[in-house]
Amino acid sequence: MMGVVIVAVALAATASAAPAARIAERATTPTVYLAGDSTMALGGGGTGTQGWGEYLKYSLTIPVINKAIAGRSARSYTVEDHFAALAALVQPEDFVVIEFGHNDGGSLTPTDNGKSDCAGAGDEVCNTDIQHGILTYPAYLIAATQNFTSRGARVIIASPTPDNPWETGSFVYEASRFTAYANASAAGFAHAKFVDHGQLVGDEFRKLGGSVVEGFYPNDHTHTSPAGAAIVAQTFVRGVVCSDSFLKRHVKNETSAIVGSCL
Repeated sequence: MMGVVIVAVALAATASAAPAARIAERATTPTVYLAGDSTMALGGGGTGTQGWGEYLKYSLTIPVINKAIAGRSARSYTVEDHFAALAALVQPEDFVVIEFGHNDGGSLTPTDNGKSDCAGAGDEVCNTDIQHGILTYPAYLIAATQNFTSRGARVIIASPTPDNPWETGSFVYEASRFTAYANASAAGFAHAKFVDHGQLVGDEFRKLGGSVVEGFYPNDHTHTSPAGAAIVAQTFVRGVVCSDSFLKRHVKNETSAIVGSCL
């Protein structure tokens, strides 16, 4: 917490000293920052895979900086101060896309893996042998969103992408609890929006069929190939276009060129 306070004070001092021309420039040229796990990150989950965040830049007219890190959850991304470091970069009118969920489940007992969140959808707090004060998934997202929006940024909280919905040979997609948590976390902020990325990907993968989608998962049922990641990125763009997020103003694709349809 002390680190967050120090970063906030430093950022405030920097902002007050920034030339007016630079502030005006940033207001017209925002940046999109991505915070997530390996499904979004550069390099994906290893050989033959790629995170969808690496393809978002091809659909936007503004810069995209991918700060997703493999193996992270909302909890570990917070505890390791990655959200704090990202907040130090964010300027007014920037965008932050947050998408976690693949590493947030599991139990804190008997072994705490440093990633699982405290169970619950509110202000529950858990303690383990390695950490006290473990928060819930929504609590971590809400704290991060509060930090970013207080600095003038706009936030999109997305539901996690699905594991291979054709893995059993028949199409199966059910939203995880993190989808509802992500939606509720965004709902309390005027400058935060929810994109149901999981459902958008699920709908598109259902249409593409099992033989195509199976090829998108070369190593396991979670991490997509570059071709799969490109589709996953396009479905996120569809979600942005269908929402009332300000980010849709910076989408350069023709609507007809973006895969999927509005939910």
